[in-house]
Amino acid sequence: MNRKFSATIKLLPLLALLLSSLAFAQVELRITWYNDGNEGEVLRDLLDRFEADNPDIKVVVDTVPYSSGILETLPVQLAAGEGPDIARVTDLGGLSKFYLDMQPLVSDPDYWESNFGSFLNWLRPEGSSAIPGFMTQLTVTGPFINKTLFDQAGIAVPEGDTTWEEWAAVTRQVAEATGTPFAMAMDRSGHRVAGPAISQGALFFDDDGNPIVTDEGFRRMMQLMADWHADGTMIPDTWLASGGGYAGANAEFNNGQIVFYMSGSWQIGQFTAQIGDTFDWVAVPNPCGPAACTGMPGGAALVAIAETEHPEEVVRVMEYLSSEEVLAEFYGRTLFIPGHLGLAAKGIDFDTDQRLASDALSAFSSQVPKLDPLSFKLQGYVFNRVVFNVARDRLTQAMVGEIDLDEAIERMQVDIEEQIAEASQ
Repeated sequence: MNRKFSATIKLLPLLALLLSSLAFAQVELRITWYNDGNEGEVLRDLLDRFEADNPDIKVVVDTVPYSSGILETLPVQLAAGEGPDIARVTDLGGLSKFYLDMQPLVSDPDYWESNFGSFLNWLRPEGSSAIPGFMTQLTVTGPFINKTLFDQAGIAVPEGDTTWEEWAAVTRQVAEATGTPFAMAMDRSGHRVAGPAISQGALFFDDDGNPIVTDEGFRRMMQLMADWHADGTMIPDTWLASGGGYAGANAEFNNGQIVFYMSGSWQIGQFTAQIGDTFDWVAVPNPCGPAACTGMPGGAALVAIAETEHPEEVVRVMEYLSSEEVLAEFYGRTLFIPGHLGLAAKGIDFDTDQRLASDALSAFSSQVPKLDPLSFKLQGYVFNRVVFNVARDRLTQAMVGEIDLDEAIERMQVDIEEQIAEASQ
C-alpha cells in the first residue's frame, strides 16, 4: 500500500475527532444576575433545558449582591467595556446606552412589541425603537404589615384611604401594645420614597420637563421621613447605619420586629420561603397623601449587552427565556407579577399553596390601576436613578444631623442638575 495513502488513512480518525470537536465547540455566555428570592434557581433550571437543546451554547450565571453588584459594580464594568453578555438590571433607562438592539436579530419583532411594548420604552434610548430585553418581573412598591401583631394588640387594620400619618399613628399603637421594637420601616431607596412623595404632592418635573425636588409636596414627605426616624417610629438601621447605598429591612420584618414595612411586590417570593405561615404577613394598599395614594411601578429587566462578542447566541438565549411558555413558568414559580401583556391578560398559574402569598399577589396586582400617572413618567425618565440616589443620600445627611432639611433639599436640586449635566456630556 502506498505509504502516503496509508498515513492518510491513519489520520482520518484524528481528523474526524478534530472536526467533531470543532462542530460542537461551545460559545460561553455570561449573565450577571441577582436574587430577591428563588428566581436564580428557576433561571438555572430553565437554562439547563436550553443547553440540553442547544449544546453549542453554555450559559454561566454570575449571581452578585444587588447593591454592590448591580447598582455599583455593573455600571462601571459596562462603561469600561468589560460587562457580561446579558444582565439583569433595575436602572432600566439609565443604562440604555449599553444595551444591544436585538430588533434586527429576533425572529418575530411583533411578538416583542405586542407583549413588551409598553415596558420597552423604559429600556430604550430616547426616540429609539430598539428591542433591548424584557421584564423579568413587573413590580409595584407598597407596604406589608404583620397582621398577627394587629390581632395580638386587638387593633383593627385600617381600611379604605388611609394617610401616611394615620398609618404611623396606628402602627405605633400596635408596636407599643405588643412590645415590638419598631412601628415602621422603608427600604433605603429613593425609588421607594418617590411614590409616597408623589402622594404628598411632589411634582418631580417642572413645566419644561426638568427634574425638580424643591416643591412643597416633596418637602412634606422628606419631613415625615426625618421626623419618623427622629422619634423612633422607623427603625434607624435601614437608613442611618447601612453604610450608604441601598438597604432593606427584610431580616427585621421576617423576625417580627417591625409592624409595617414599605417595600414592594418582589418580596413575596422571599417572604413565602422565609416567613411562610410563622405570622400573617399581608400586603395593604399604598397610604395616601393630599394628592394621591400611589406607589411606584418598576421591576427588573434582562437585557442584552451591546459589547457582547456573540450577539446571535445572546439573542437565541433571550428568545428562549422570553417565550410565552418559558416566561409563564418563570413568573409562576417565582411568584412575580408578569411584565408580559399577553400573560397578564391570560393570568399566571402561581406555584404556591400559601394563602398569604396568593393574597399578596392579588393585592399588588390591584394596585397597578391606582398608580398615579406621574409615577410612570418618573419610572421612564432616563435620569431617574440620579434623582433617586441624590434624594436618598441627602435625606440621610439631614436625618443624622449633618445638615438641616432645607439645606438638604437645596443641595439635592444642585446635585441632580450637576450630575445630569455631567452624564449628558
